[in-house]
Amino acid sequence: MLLMSSSALYAEVQVDVEELGKSLGGWDVKRDKAAEYDLSGSTYRTYKPEVTPTPEGGIFVSIRIDYCRGMFASNDFATLEMTFSAEGALVSTQSSIAIQGKKITSDVMRAGANVGGNAGAAGTAVKMGGDLVANLTEKLSRENLVEAGRVTFPAAVRHNFNKVFQTVHKIEPVQAPLLPEKSPAKPGAALEQKR
Repeated sequence: MLLMSSSALYAEVQVDVEELGKSLGGWDVKRDKAAEYDLSGSTYRTYKPEVTPTPEGGIFVSIRIDYCRGMFASNDFATLEMTFSAEGALVSTQSSIAIQGKKITSDVMRAGANVGGNAGAAGTAVKMGGDLVANLTEKLSRENLVEAGRVTFPAAVRHNFNKVFQTVHKIEPVQAPLLPEKSPAKPGAALEQKR
């Protein structure tokens, strides 16, 4: 007879932080907190994500992205928030960008029955990422920005959105080997062995 462990095994949703760092060009060797990279001629910095479990068994991922404006100018920054279900599917996303002390926040994009059509999880993510960037771009266009790195900041957010989505994995639990049940000793067995 086999005994099973009394503790339940659950799948876990995780962000592969090392894979994310590699996809962004590598985490900074000195500080190991951020990755710097160029997009469209501007330099951006993405910090390692903050990940917290959700009550439903999924995860909430928050990332800070800086637009590095140079030595004599203060950086602009954005936050990207993504929530994944216990199955690893993207449930919602939102972003905000702070430029010269003014914060511009996107609407919350949620997965719905008609989002992405029949394309599955990837189709849903493509639709939500596109809607997120379109919403941010439309709101930023009202600010009359001309600096290239600011104009392309929504594209940097989308770049990070894609990279995070690709590094979120559902990790299936590993079942420990089952141990055989020990059979109780028969009364008198010890006496028989002594004879």
